[in-house]
Amino acid sequence: MVFSSIIFLYFFLPCMLIIYYISPNKTKNIVLLISGLFFYAWGEPVYVFLMLLTTLVDYTAGRIIDKFDSSKKIRTLALISSLIINLGILFTFKYSSFFAGIFGIELKKLPLPVGISFYTFQSISYTIDMYMRKIKVQKNFINYAAYVTLFPQIVAGPIVRYEDVQNEINSRKVNIYLLGEGAGIFIKGLAKKVLLANNIGLLWTEIKGMDYSEISVLTAWLGILAFTFQIYYDFSGYSDMAVGLGKMLGFNFPENFRHPYISRSISEFWRRWHITLGSWFRSYVYIPLGGNRKGKYKTLRNLLIVWGLTGLWHGASWNFILWGLYFGIIIIAEKLFLGKYLEKLNPIISIIYTFVLVVLGWVLFDTNNLTDSLQYYKAMFYGDGNILDSFALFQLKNYGMIFIFCILGCGGLLGKILKKIQLSEIVSKVINYAMPLVQIAVMLVCTAYLVDASYNPFLYFRF
Repeated sequence: MVFSSIIFLYFFLPCMLIIYYISPNKTKNIVLLISGLFFYAWGEPVYVFLMLLTTLVDYTAGRIIDKFDSSKKIRTLALISSLIINLGILFTFKYSSFFAGIFGIELKKLPLPVGISFYTFQSISYTIDMYMRKIKVQKNFINYAAYVTLFPQIVAGPIVRYEDVQNEINSRKVNIYLLGEGAGIFIKGLAKKVLLANNIGLLWTEIKGMDYSEISVLTAWLGILAFTFQIYYDFSGYSDMAVGLGKMLGFNFPENFRHPYISRSISEFWRRWHITLGSWFRSYVYIPLGGNRKGKYKTLRNLLIVWGLTGLWHGASWNFILWGLYFGIIIIAEKLFLGKYLEKLNPIISIIYTFVLVVLGWVLFDTNNLTDSLQYYKAMFYGDGNILDSFALFQLKNYGMIFIFCILGCGGLLGKILKKIQLSEIVSKVINYAMPLVQIAVMLVCTAYLVDASYNPFLYFRF
């Protein structure tokens, strides 16, 4: 089940919210747990037990760490056991066939449980933070299980650490105002996904399936630019929907995107893109390795480790590993010498610099293998010997308007304009009263697209 499906929008979500709102406060977490398990089991009826195993392991580890607070040996053993089991499950399902292949061993690739990377990292964060005494133990298993299986972010993030919601998981405010505010955020995310990501993604799907040696330079650039906007509106749209759903349920999930495509450096880009993942690696990998506290060379080593793991987190292939290292090397260059020059550049030039490097990185991210990546790079800078062809001109005409909407939307231009305009009190009231009608209209348009469309993937479900 996905958020942008008719079943979710008009059956699961309304029924769940009605039951949730009429339930007494002490039973709300039970409703969350049951709804989360049902939501996940809809698409993963077997692997839901795998998620429950992860939940039980980390809940037990947390209780042991709390009970034996004075025994470092037992606390450490509980933490290590949790990490081995969690990462062992993740490795088995996501990475075992890849690493076996490196050593020449043929191993059947197991079906990947949806969202396993997200809920594994989320659950691990609880055990680590318990060990570091950053949070209080959750003694109620239902409450902890409700946190892990919270359906808004269970399969594609944002990665919500226990410390983010530790107070709200026990007691939270739920009212009609939060419901309305959350619905507005959800509808904005749904529009990003359905109206922009789905439509621009069709162009990338078509070009990605072509013979790269037979496409023009413009066709190649149109294809990867289409993916550049597709993945942003797909993932940031899902994150908005998750944040909106969380607010409807009384939770304040962390921000996951902050207009990354207007960044002035790659370092800044990764402070704006998938913020919760970057924060996770910083807290649980970079800082424990020593961060930037142990000299220049160890800092560079730590950065390469983090970015290699970031790439590997996204998928078990050399493409993803090189994609992560590609950004790691650029960030190192920016820290060593490039950053001071970027600060002196005109903002437009530095934004273009960042955007082009990100686009080039997406080729590694979404082509099937390194051979395809190299062929696509060749097409981008040489093509079939032609800079443009009739196909490229046709697609530019066909998708030109949606490209314009994508460009305007990714920089938050509309919001900036509204902030600068001095609105009168009357105009502000009109906008506030009209907004629900606009949201209803957007919802109806999205529904019409969903009823008519057959293309509706969530790209980050595969992670």
